[in-house]
Order: sequence, then C-alpha cells, then structure tokens
Amino acid sequence: MEDDSEPEQRSWAHLPDVCLRHVFHWLDDRDRSQAALVCKKWSWAMYSGSLWRRRTITFYGRPSRAHTLEFQSALWYVKKFGKYLEHLEIKLSNPYNTAFTQKFQVTMRGLLSHLSKCNSRLVSLSIKYLELDRLIWKNVVRAQFIKTLATFLKRMSKQLDYLNLKGARVTLEEGCELLNSLSFLTNKGFISEINIEDFFSLHLPVYSSTLFHQTMSKFHSLVILTFNYNCISDELLDILQDHSAHSLCTLNIKCHIHDPHGQVVWGMSWANLAKRAPKLKVNFFFERVMKHDHLARILLVEIPVRSISLRSCHFNDPDWTMRPTLTNLLPAYWHVLQKLTLELNNDHELLDDELLQLILSCKRLLFLKVWAFLSVIFMEKLLQNRADRKCILTTIKVRIYTARQETSEEDRLLCDIYRKFKYLIDSELNYFVITYPMV
Repeated sequence: MEDDSEPEQRSWAHLPDVCLRHVFHWLDDRDRSQAALVCKKWSWAMYSGSLWRRRTITFYGRPSRAHTLEFQSALWYVKKFGKYLEHLEIKLSNPYNTAFTQKFQVTMRGLLSHLSKCNSRLVSLSIKYLELDRLIWKNVVRAQFIKTLATFLKRMSKQLDYLNLKGARVTLEEGCELLNSLSFLTNKGFISEINIEDFFSLHLPVYSSTLFHQTMSKFHSLVILTFNYNCISDELLDILQDHSAHSLCTLNIKCHIHDPHGQVVWGMSWANLAKRAPKLKVNFFFERVMKHDHLARILLVEIPVRSISLRSCHFNDPDWTMRPTLTNLLPAYWHVLQKLTLELNNDHELLDDELLQLILSCKRLLFLKVWAFLSVIFMEKLLQNRADRKCILTTIKVRIYTARQETSEEDRLLCDIYRKFKYLIDSELNYFVITYPMV
C-alpha cells in the first residue's frame, strides 16, 4: 500500500528554490541549521547568499547563558556567512561593567578582522550608542576598540556607502581618526551617508577645530549628513559647498542644550551652499534649546529648512516663551517647511492662536506633531481649516496637556469633534489626538 505521507514529502521535495529560500528567510539561525540537515537541497538553500545579506547582532549587557552565546554566535555567523554580508548593524544593550566592554572589544576585534578578509560586499555599517566616554570603558580597552574599528574602516573604505556611529562619544582626535579612515586609501572619501550625531563627547566646540575641517574636506560625494550643531561653522559649509554640492540632499542637525551652540554662522554661507546644492533640505532637532535669541542665531532665513523639531523634554523654564518663535521666526519658512514637531511644557502661556496662524501660513506643511498645553477648541479650528482646504496637513498627532487629573470633559469634546469631521479624518488624515494630565 502506498505511504500516505509520500505525496506531501514529494511536494516539499519539489518546492521551487525561490519558495524554499523564502521559507528559510523567516527562520532563526538554530532552525535554519536544523532544516539544513533534512536533505541536500535544503542544505544548499541554507547557504544561499540572499539569506545572509543583512545582519543585526545584539550584545546584551546583563549576564545570562543566552547572552553569552550571542558573542559566540556572532563569530560563528561571520565565519560561515560573512562573505555574503552587505548590511551590518551592531547593537549594545545596557552595557554595565568593564568586563563586558572588554569582552565586547575582543569579540569585535575577531569579528571585524575576519570580515575584512572574507567580505567584499559590505556597504552599510551601523554601531550606535557606544558611549565610549563612560567609565565602564577602560582607557586601554577603548583605545584598542577604536584602533580595531579604524583599521576595519580603512580596509572597507572603497566599498562602504553608509556609516552610522551615532552616540559614540569620542574625543575630537579619536573621532577624526575614525572619519579619516574612510578616505585612507585614496585620500578622498566617496561614502554617501554618515551619521555622526552625538559622535563627539559633550561640550566640545568642534566648529573651531582645524583638524575636523581637514577631515571633512576629504569627503566628496556626501548625500546625507547627520551631525550636531556644535560642528557647524562657515568653514564647514564652505567645505560642503566645494566638495559635495553636486550630491548633497539632506543635512540632519541636532542642537542640544549641553552642546556649544553660540558660534556665529553667517547667512551668506548658508545661501551659497543652498545655491550650489539646489536639492538640499535641512532638518533641525532642538533639545531644550528654546530661548528665542538662541534659536534666532541658528535658524537663519537663508537655510532651506524642511523640518523643525523643538523639544523642551517636560522642563518648564519661565525664562523662555514660545510666542516670538511661532510668530516671528518660524513663519520665515512658510514656503519650505513640511514637518513641524513641538513638545513643550508651556503651562505659563497659551499658544492656540499663534500655532494655528503658523500652520495656516506654512503652505507646504504636511506633518504636525504637538505635545503642549492647548485648548480642545484648537483641534476643532484646525480641522475646520483643513476641511476648508486652508492647509494641506496629512498627519496630525496632538497630545493636549492639561493641569487636571480628570479629563472626561475634554475627552467628550474630542469625541464630538471627531464625529463632526469623521469623513475628513478617515479619508484623508493620519490622525491621533489625546488628552494627557500633567500633574
């Protein structure tokens, strides 16, 4: 009698290769290894390069058997499949002592050393939040890790297209050493995207460093650059104009209260860059930099600003007010601003009218996110103007702060407003509005 299981076995045996690879794609390493033992065809599928092009390796700071195995599996992966790798992301989760950072450094030395020998495809590398200025990094371990990473970047500099070292927190000399590694072979770097947000340690006036300017002058095809405002200077803007104007599309600039941001940058420098780089859009992210005179020094009218984010992080400082920023500063970008984020503790001033007028004046504004003390009526006015086509918003995300613990009345009014504009919201908007007690 014929085995009932045979047709099912036969169907799996003749599964097309593309389908088999798709099945393997959803398996973790352990299940892939087990499946590869089934037959030669499945073993062949296991070694399909398309399965191993992307890899995220997480090193967990808290000790456990599973987390210890992560160090071993990382090396196993690189030795087995590192030649296929195109996109590598390294994550550190809660590193907590010097023993962990030393073990991480040793593992990364082996991993990057093997990868540099076997791989010719890697185009993307991300190692975020190293926080090398923390005491858990002993000086010798820190120096060895930076040397290992610099050596790897030198070997990969011709093929690497994207580098993310956000949150590394290195010294000026260490940072420039790492960035210079990307142009080591040809003395010119052709990488297109670099993220060096919070790359340098806090409080460093990078904008005044000749070494930093020399380093940045080696990059000749930047498309996207993400960094801190403490790096901005007339000299840097001139360098970008001279070397990357033909390719430059996006500058993402973070300005933090603890980073120096009092330098003078001339509007003419921004204007010259914008003229030479017509595709350029600038996105600003302000953390607790809220005073109007500070913002006015930074937000010059010559900058092609696409996005502005202002966050006070729940701090309430009576020395700053948002009204002049909303009425005098931001309207200068009425023709270019597409995205506005405001997260403010503004319990000492109501901003409903000023914010609404700003939104209506910005003719290209598509995205609005506001966490602030507002009246519920603000939402009704905003939606009415949107219904009347006086603005073109497609995303509205609002958290209405209130000083009262009980918000049932505000919630009821918001429900009424939603019902009134339900057709508009459901058909045209990404809409989310809630009340939030701030007590």
